[in-house]
Amino acid sequence: MRTLVGFFILNLAGIVFSVVVDSFGTAWFGTWLPNGFTASWYGQSWESFQLGGVLIVTLEVVGAVLIGSAVLGVPAAYALARRDFPGKRAVMLLFLLPLIIPPFTYGIPLASVLYQFGLGGTLTGVILANLMPSVPFVIFILVPFIEQIDPRVEAAARVFGAGTWALFRSVMVPLLLPGILAALVLVLVRTIGLFELTFLTAGPDNQTLVVALYYSVFAAGMRANQTIDAMAVIYMVTSLVCLIIALRFVDPTQIVGRAKKAETH
Repeated sequence: MRTLVGFFILNLAGIVFSVVVDSFGTAWFGTWLPNGFTASWYGQSWESFQLGGVLIVTLEVVGAVLIGSAVLGVPAAYALARRDFPGKRAVMLLFLLPLIIPPFTYGIPLASVLYQFGLGGTLTGVILANLMPSVPFVIFILVPFIEQIDPRVEAAARVFGAGTWALFRSVMVPLLLPGILAALVLVLVRTIGLFELTFLTAGPDNQTLVVALYYSVFAAGMRANQTIDAMAVIYMVTSLVCLIIALRFVDPTQIVGRAKKAETH
């Protein structure tokens, strides 16, 4: 098992290393390393593919999806964890479908609906498409966190006069904060790398970085491989920076422990 894991890591590291080296290489034919190195490919890639605007769109989509997933997913998870109603299992299955079926399966009809309502090819359409798998993702992560919180905590808050909104804001959200942060970290990583739904709904002015990278590889015309590799490195660095910033506020190894500690208090 360790040999297989080591082999996988070695191959992955080799692929990343070759892309990074080629993004700085002047020419690379039949040798272990390029004939020379230059950083000029990054400037050409930035200008040729208009990466400044692409990065702004990517951050806008990620930010909107994170906010939307939290606003929609947290109350829905609370309702599913605390309420019993007819058809609850069917609702859970409905939320599960976007996570277990290929995105293209529902992405094409979803894109058709968005275009019919004039949202296809717009930033709003891209955000709505990315919310389809993100909201269920938040729900299924948070439901176990909510179920492990003793309902007597909520009952005690109501005894002291807390209404529904005050209970949710002052009691549940602080207790659920570790789970919310964990869910949003995963949503962040998933949204940055989500290709299919963004590809089907994005227009020329609202492509995220992963879609722009796809078009740069398969678009017509001649371009240096180094500029595409430079764009791929920028994509990897952007994802890594976003993940590091997110992990600065949440430690996945302590999420469950923090939740249980909050419950006891």
